Amino acid sequence: MLRLMIDAERPQPRQLGRIVDIMRNGGVVIYPTDTVYGLGCDMMQKRAVEAIYGIKGKNKRHPLSFICSDLKDLSQFAIVGHNAYRIMKRILPGPYTVILQASPKVPRVMLSQSSTVGIRVPEHAVTRMLVELLGQPIVTTSVPTPPNVQYNDPEEMCRRLAGQVEAVIDSGIIYPEPSTILDLSGDVPRLLRQGKGEIDQIGSVVIEDEV
Repeated sequence: MLRLMIDAERPQPRQLGRIVDIMRNGGVVIYPTDTVYGLGCDMMQKRAVEAIYGIKGKNKRHPLSFICSDLKDLSQFAIVGHNAYRIMKRILPGPYTVILQASPKVPRVMLSQSSTVGIRVPEHAVTRMLVELLGQPIVTTSVPTPPNVQYNDPEEMCRRLAGQVEAVIDSGIIYPEPSTILDLSGDVPRLLRQGKGEIDQIGSVVIEDEV
C-alpha cells in the first residue's frame, strides 16, 4: 500500500498524479476532505465502487455520494434548479452534501431508488485537485470504523485497512465532523443531517429526521 505525504494547503500535481494513476486503474484510496478522511475511487470504475461497498460493509440500497471539483462540474451530473443553484453558490465549496436529481451521466450503482445523488464540493485543496486531475468525480464515504469510534490519524488507517486499499494520502490529522446534508431535489430545501456546515445562510429549511 502506498502512503503519500501531501501538504494539505499546497498539494503538488506531480505527487497526486500517482494517486490518480491508481484510481484510473480501479484502485481504492483514502484521502482527506474538509470533514473527514474519505474512502474513494473513480466513480466510473464499477468494480472499484463495488469494492468500496464491500470494505464499508454498506448495503447498495444506501447509495454512496461523490465529489465534484466545482459547481460547473457538478451540473454535469445533476439536475440543478434555480433555487438549488442559488443556495449552492452560497455554501459551496464547503462541508455540505447536497441531494439532487441525477443526470443520465451518473452510473446506476450510484443512484438511490428515487434517482437522486449526494454530491460534495469540499473546501480542501487536496480533494479538489485530485478530482480535477482525475477528470471524473470521486466516490466518497467516510473511512469505516468500529461503532462510536472515528479515525483521524492516517497512520492508524494504514494499519486498520492494510490490504483493502491501494493508497493513503496523508495530509495530517483531521478532527472528524460529518458534512451537513441538504436535500435540494425538491422545491423546498430539507435538512437531513446537521453537521459541520452552518444553515443560517440558507434561509427557510424543513428539518427532517437524521439519515
